[in-house]
Amino acid sequence: MAELRPSGAPGPTAPPAPGPTAPPAFASLFPPGLHAIYGECRRLYPDQPNPLQVTAIVKYWLGGPDPLDYVSMYRNVGSPSANIPEHWHYISFGLSDLYGDNRVHEFTGTDGPSGFGFELTFRLKRETGESAPPTWPAELMQGLARYVFQSENTFCSGDHVSWHSPLDNSESRIQHMLLTEDPQMQPVQTPFGVVTFLQIVGVCTEELHAAQQWNGQGILELLRTVPVAGGPWLITDMRRGETIFEIDPHLQERVDKGIETDGSNLSGVSAKCAWDDLSRPPEDDEDSRSICVGAQPRRLSGKDTEQIRETLRRGLEINSKPVLPPINPQRQNGLTHDRAPSRKDSLESDGSTAIIPHELIRTRQLESVHLKFNQESGALIPLCLRGRLLHGRHFTYKSITGDMAITFVSTGVEGAFATEEHPYAAHGPWLQILLTEEFVEKMLEDLEDLTSPEEFKLPKEYSWPEKKLKVSILPDVVFDSPLH
Repeated sequence: MAELRPSGAPGPTAPPAPGPTAPPAFASLFPPGLHAIYGECRRLYPDQPNPLQVTAIVKYWLGGPDPLDYVSMYRNVGSPSANIPEHWHYISFGLSDLYGDNRVHEFTGTDGPSGFGFELTFRLKRETGESAPPTWPAELMQGLARYVFQSENTFCSGDHVSWHSPLDNSESRIQHMLLTEDPQMQPVQTPFGVVTFLQIVGVCTEELHAAQQWNGQGILELLRTVPVAGGPWLITDMRRGETIFEIDPHLQERVDKGIETDGSNLSGVSAKCAWDDLSRPPEDDEDSRSICVGAQPRRLSGKDTEQIRETLRRGLEINSKPVLPPINPQRQNGLTHDRAPSRKDSLESDGSTAIIPHELIRTRQLESVHLKFNQESGALIPLCLRGRLLHGRHFTYKSITGDMAITFVSTGVEGAFATEEHPYAAHGPWLQILLTEEFVEKMLEDLEDLTSPEEFKLPKEYSWPEKKLKVSILPDVVFDSPLH
């Protein structure tokens, strides 16, 4: 539950936003992390000291369901001369550490990120005659925040979110999201670390697919060039009825050229998937590396989980220009600096050595494997093969219904435990599959119908007996069962 009130109005848990001349006694009682973010808001909106605010009635740290303590809503006049329409500007409070006392986030020092290191923003075009901001974006932001808190996966500029529903629960074509740096909000140094601001950008299904096939940053740059689709500040218009490719057909050519040149920057997805080791008899539960043993899924070690998260992050921190992604970004002062692009990808995480299997779990070479995906996940296999492996990279499916993962790697990927001699290798419930370029081309031919969902009937099975590999595309309900 949430309530709407001016941020300057008395509330049971939220104090009013202090101004630059707030009394020292009051400022000392105001949560320091919250105070720092409010300072950036006041810099942008000095004439709106008390914006409307959606606040969680029961705070997350008191057992409430909403991780964001507050979402403030400002009126931005835009700049007609620069094709920036008037809009509502939403800013979240809670993904960063507001309190510094470990009630929500562990305090790790001032030099690193505060909490998850970012807050969300959203810019919604103001409709004619609209006197107050709609509140549905606050619930949208709460939904994204819940995902971050539950998965501990953070967002980066260029990331995409498949939502599969109009963001405002209307009939709008805007049903998915991309994320980018907010064009006005500057990073804030708080007493508990640094906070950056990531802006949600609503997009159509066709634009989401283009971002997956190519990269999110490239599509964001195209959206900036189309005023009615976002313009320079990427303002979401829920009434937009055409994609950027319908507005300007030439933009599809730019995307196609980018895909051919760069491949895809999507290094992995959370998905409904599973795998079975066909090398072992089904009753061999002790050594089986299928998704579940009995009714309980095997657990990934903490080391494995973090390494898989790194593979999911890989390639999602995208350059300002649509070029091949950096292989190992070198971080300085929170910025990503590129080194020369290479066709060789790596499973190394930043600042670590190549993946070293946990000594307590032995890595096994498998003779034959069976991969299972739901239709949405299966439709991304051609992207994985064409946009990633043929460009010397890797792609990971991380299960959302069980504690397991499948990583496809090309022969150029360093740090993998799958090899050309043993292309199927499992480290606990984490499976790696190495595919040669020749086999990738063969699979792309055989999987061509995956790109035509309207002609697709489930279940569907593909098999390559000579490679001892089988892929099944199954209904969602299979993955929703207790065993998955």
